[in-house]
Amino acid sequence: MRIVIQRVSQAHVAIDGEVVSAIGHGMLILLGVTTEDTTDDADWLVGKVSRLRIFDDTDGVMNRSILDVEEEALVVSQFTLMASYRKGNRPSYIHAAPPTIAVPLYEYFVKELERALGKHIPTGQFGADMQVSLINDGPVTIVMDSKNPE
Repeated sequence: MRIVIQRVSQAHVAIDGEVVSAIGHGMLILLGVTTEDTTDDADWLVGKVSRLRIFDDTDGVMNRSILDVEEEALVVSQFTLMASYRKGNRPSYIHAAPPTIAVPLYEYFVKELERALGKHIPTGQFGADMQVSLINDGPVTIVMDSKNPE
């Protein structure tokens, strides 16, 4: 699993011009699933996301987690995170999981993040043509890959 976390002052997802999910200050999480991912990958990422210290403390230092600041999170599926660009200029998505694998893992990730944060997590709509709008706060953007923990 690969995620892109963006600390935002606001974010929303629209489908066909209608906003389906929105948050204020918090995290926008874009999530891509590979054919080899399991619930272990989701569990590892949920643990990292919930404890990741990217929010400022009273001294303006990124030293607080989303749990500490009790901010919101928005999760959006994005198979293009699994793009392979090794050959040529047209990305290949051969490593992206098909919906039969990706949907249950996406839903599991959201459910476990809800459990970790103790609140409802708004989402995009899996497989839909979504327009994601955000104001990146900082900017702070972090990429995590469960197969390549750094």
